[in-house]
Amino acid sequence: MIRTKSNARLSIALLLFFGAAGICCAQTRWVGSWATSPQLAASQDALASSDLRDATLRQIVHLAIGGPELRVHLSNRFGIAPLHFTSVHIARPASPDSPKIVPDTDKALTFGGATDALIPAGADYISDPVQYPVAPLSDLAITLHTDVPPTQETGHVGSHATSYWVHGDLVGAPDLPDANKVEHWYFIAGVDVLASPQAAAIVVLGDSITDGHGATTDANDRWPDVLAKRLQAAQKTQTLAVLNEGIGGNRLLLDGIAQNALARFDEDVLAQAGVRYLVVLEGVNDIGMLTREGEVSRAEHDALVARILACYGQMVARAHSHGIEVIGATILPFVGSRFYHPGPDTEADRQAINRWIRAPGHFDALIDFDEATRDPEHLDRFLPAFDSGDHLHPSPEGYATMANAVSLSLFVHGLQAAAAKP
Repeated sequence: MIRTKSNARLSIALLLFFGAAGICCAQTRWVGSWATSPQLAASQDALASSDLRDATLRQIVHLAIGGPELRVHLSNRFGIAPLHFTSVHIARPASPDSPKIVPDTDKALTFGGATDALIPAGADYISDPVQYPVAPLSDLAITLHTDVPPTQETGHVGSHATSYWVHGDLVGAPDLPDANKVEHWYFIAGVDVLASPQAAAIVVLGDSITDGHGATTDANDRWPDVLAKRLQAAQKTQTLAVLNEGIGGNRLLLDGIAQNALARFDEDVLAQAGVRYLVVLEGVNDIGMLTREGEVSRAEHDALVARILACYGQMVARAHSHGIEVIGATILPFVGSRFYHPGPDTEADRQAINRWIRAPGHFDALIDFDEATRDPEHLDRFLPAFDSGDHLHPSPEGYATMANAVSLSLFVHGLQAAAAKP
């Protein structure tokens, strides 16, 4: 329990706020406040088996919206054997770039009433709800203890956040002195909060540009993070969360270092708690990979474009069947990229896809990231200030520009409709 006077005052203030907003009444629902896309941790990204034997792993996540209760999603989605956690705790971190926690905020989670969890191979697991008031845009430390290391690890490579591990069971320790550091997440997939009926989640399905390649470690300055801050700053959208389901290198049509976007659609989009909107920013890797090893015929270019557009249509149909509005985002410029070295035909593919995204009747709404980030003098390239340097990924300033290009009016009408329901 929270015992210090300052933390007690914070808890009381949060409970009063949530109560005044109607969150503590009977009409509540779970809404995702933070999420990431689980993927197979390849050998170069996985922790060694010896590292995870009798090990404590502390990881810090950044929430979008707050609530009086929460639950944590763990994942063994790519495991090939049951995964055992002897204990799982949550706490408020002292800072987003430190393994220290505020001691009196530490709390053990339970799973079906038990303090340990045995997650079947290929499965995700949700903790029991716990009364634990959290504020919007706050950080949460999730600390796990493993006794036996998994044969195959589930994680998220592009965390852009520091995780800490030590040997021994130290889940409730206020600090992990001399902890080992790694910039990946392991075995965690989401945090839901109890929220008002009007609250909802915006899922962003994307690749490394959404995942935040080039963002500042531990600073939460990816474009979905900046969008979440904007939503909190506007009174009409404070009940909206942004869930980042981006994976570096992800493609629409083929697997790479992760499943293709359509294959992971059900778990990463439809299964998210309280999802009402979907933003799709995918396709640059499909376009770039077509000619990475050499040019192909115009017919192959045209066939790729057709398959990408068909995939977008599949996503729209599947989302609509679950009452989710789908917002299409134009593909950013990437001429000059040393990784893809796109030529005129590749740029023509991008332009054709963006014309389709902009055309009415395909997506429910549009975010024009291409227009927001391109150089007015060279429309196939980033504005230099928005370029991270590889001509493929935006800089932190570019990510902020992307977030600022999102019109909050895209979401206000949905909130108004939800509020009008009895």
